[in-house]
Amino acid sequence: MSFTRRMLRYYVYYTAGFLSFVLMMGLLERVNGPGVWIGYAFLFVTIAVYAVIGLISRTSDAAEYYVAGRRVPPVFNGMACAADWMSAASFMGLAGSLYVSGYDGLAYVMGWTGGYCLVAFLLAPYLRKMGRYTVPDFLGTRYDSNVVRALGVFSTILCSFVYLVAQIQGVGLIASRFIGVEFTIGIFFGLAGILVCSFLGGMRAVTWTQVAQYIIMITAFLVPTAMIGHQTGNGWFPQFSYGTALAKVEALEREIQQSVPEREVRDYYREQAEQMQRRLDGLPDSFYSERTELERQLLDTKRRNGPLRDVKVLEAKLDAFPRDVGDAQNRWLEMRNQYVERSAPQHAMTEPFPAHDDTTRSAQRLNFLLLMACLMIGTASLPHILTRYGTTATVQGARSSVGWTLFFVALLYVSAPALAVMLKYDVLLHLVGARYENLPGWVTQWRHATPVQIDISDVYRDGVVQWGEIWMQPDMLVLAGPEIAGLPYVISGLVAAGALAAVLSTADGLLLTIANALSHDVYFHMVDRNASSQKRVTTSKILLLCVAMFASYVTSLNLGNILFLVGAAFSLAASCLFPALVLGVFWKRTTRLGATAGMVSGLLVCVYYIVTTYPFFTRLTGYVGARWWGVDPISAGAFGVPVGFAVAIVFSLLGGHPSERDRHLVDHLRRP
Repeated sequence: MSFTRRMLRYYVYYTAGFLSFVLMMGLLERVNGPGVWIGYAFLFVTIAVYAVIGLISRTSDAAEYYVAGRRVPPVFNGMACAADWMSAASFMGLAGSLYVSGYDGLAYVMGWTGGYCLVAFLLAPYLRKMGRYTVPDFLGTRYDSNVVRALGVFSTILCSFVYLVAQIQGVGLIASRFIGVEFTIGIFFGLAGILVCSFLGGMRAVTWTQVAQYIIMITAFLVPTAMIGHQTGNGWFPQFSYGTALAKVEALEREIQQSVPEREVRDYYREQAEQMQRRLDGLPDSFYSERTELERQLLDTKRRNGPLRDVKVLEAKLDAFPRDVGDAQNRWLEMRNQYVERSAPQHAMTEPFPAHDDTTRSAQRLNFLLLMACLMIGTASLPHILTRYGTTATVQGARSSVGWTLFFVALLYVSAPALAVMLKYDVLLHLVGARYENLPGWVTQWRHATPVQIDISDVYRDGVVQWGEIWMQPDMLVLAGPEIAGLPYVISGLVAAGALAAVLSTADGLLLTIANALSHDVYFHMVDRNASSQKRVTTSKILLLCVAMFASYVTSLNLGNILFLVGAAFSLAASCLFPALVLGVFWKRTTRLGATAGMVSGLLVCVYYIVTTYPFFTRLTGYVGARWWGVDPISAGAFGVPVGFAVAIVFSLLGGHPSERDRHLVDHLRRP
């Protein structure tokens, strides 16, 4: 029996076993009722399965550890790459983004899927033909330069680390909701899950674990989508029929737009934004006067032996008050921006680029197109994705793998819009208009999540929930979807297992990419060329553990939402790596000087724009830069990529001709 047929048989048995486990959990729920034990069962059982696969796949051979022995069949490599690719941003963030922003969220769908065309045509086959272990290894060999290799290592670590932080943040959210631990503890729970998959077997273990994770992930997304579709009258395959639900959503949105209470709610948030702006304008006097007033109220309450409850409330307000003028400015600015956002009128999900004037609409259209372009180019530049295509036996296998990857990715991406529309219809129908004393149970459950995932405040003071009174973190939508739709809690456990699989699969690939770049490209190529295969693999395992611990610590700082962190990783990878990779394959004239200058300049422009325009960094530095042509910081690659190409071309033309060796190498890469 061939290797492919044998692995296919194993995974058919695995899939049947997993579906049997889900069915058994559903039967147990019917007998014993829902409970947190379901979340524990799904999360711990699936992690145990991944650990067993990782243990079976342990290895100390360099080729097995770095590229899975180059014998992964294309269909399995496509499945593993899809799991590596569909991270927390795809599983948790995509439907949430479509729910919140409607048409604008399609930039993620088109950008991420379109990027695989670039992978197939521009890079994957040529990197596989070079036969190197890592992307920095390819760059170092192509340009015959350890400087270029070092830049490749730096950019690989930078973009992969940012992406990794986003995944671990997703683990913290899942664990805090479904097994009841704090967000920070959930992060380290996820760390253990990541390490059991990748620590012992490297790429070999990660590959076969990712295949198993993809099966769980796609099952966890398609099953609730089908059940919600059937429940809402859109059939078992709502991907083809959710237009009916979308029409109902649009009708409800128009009704909300004309509602007097909704206008009053928006006016309330507009007034709050104006009040917060006055506090900002009054700094530093407003900070000192408000803090002094709080201290005076607390002192007066204690002097007259006021109720202990009042004392505790005032002490809590004083503890939560900004610690200095700079902190006050950052917090109040963030609050003002939130109020401005919530004061904006509701717009239809299908309305492209909603705005009151043509200038704003043009800016939104530009950001949509640039974000889509950055995601496409970033997809073709991410080291953990490109490395996957080095695990196939042949160049043709690498091409076939890209096709399979696109197929497996599309299964989820065509389902996410349907799920977003159906869940929004459910919220508009059952939560909006509900009385505050009779809120659905899922709202109460998710209010206790840390960090805050949902907030509903009766600002209109009529005891009825208005649309404008609801604030929801987009990343929670898919996880809360079964509860919103009233499905059995076992489906919530299934979704949690799928989300965890999505997070762990991507985190494994990212973590291994960082560790391999450090051990293979830095340690082996730059420090000790005589290091044995055993020593290199051991070094990679130690580095993998260190990077995982540091990433978990950084994640605990809660740097931002998952989609932004992922988008920033795409822009960073595109700005630094894409010009050097593409020019290295398709232009013989590219020199090591040109590649070096292009990588440095592209990365610097991208980092500068993110640091000077993204609120988290501007709060840290106190410096806010101008937004060039109104471009959002998530699309910083729109500046970094063209700068990288232009500088690389100019310096290559000015820096002399490439060597005979470089020309022959490019000819070899381009030859079928």
